[in-house]
Amino acid sequence: EVDFWIIPIIQGFVQIEELVVNYNESSDDDKSSPETPPQESSCVDDVHPAFLVALISRRSRHRAGMRYKRRGVDKNGNVANYVETEQLIHVHNHTLSYIQTRGSVPVFWSQVGYRYNPRPRLDKSENETVSCFRAHFEEQLKNYKKQVIINLVDQTGREKIIGDAYLKQVLLYNNANLTYVSFDFHEHW
Repeated sequence: EVDFWIIPIIQGFVQIEELVVNYNESSDDDKSSPETPPQESSCVDDVHPAFLVALISRRSRHRAGMRYKRRGVDKNGNVANYVETEQLIHVHNHTLSYIQTRGSVPVFWSQVGYRYNPRPRLDKSENETVSCFRAHFEEQLKNYKKQVIINLVDQTGREKIIGDAYLKQVLLYNNANLTYVSFDFHEHW
């Protein structure tokens, strides 16, 4: 009886922009090369050289919190600070969509303390984590079908314990619809 008092609210971000591509201008690199011949316009449809780009991000209401205060997975498979971002491109009456999700590593872990970058620790055993990890990825695969997991934790430093636990859970889950990629951006910085 009080539904009319409830206002749905989304914590997120939306931006829609019209972009115009000028196919007649060449890049600065092309202009600086004396060997580059002048090129004809490569636009298939010069009547509609514009396209719309939309970016929509939605943050989950489950396990939201401050970065160093809310980590890992809960007993229902919800990960901390989970965000779904969809990129839409509309051009020539076609709409393309790409969805990316991000969230905390889906194992039981935390960081205690108020200083910058406190040391992470595992809060539950590998066996206690299996069912929650499975619940998280079953929901992901139900919503998005196949997924590529990109693990961004530091593979050699203080986050190694979390990265190792994550990889172990992926191997135990052993689902053909998940592709696991470890990318240590600290190494490429």
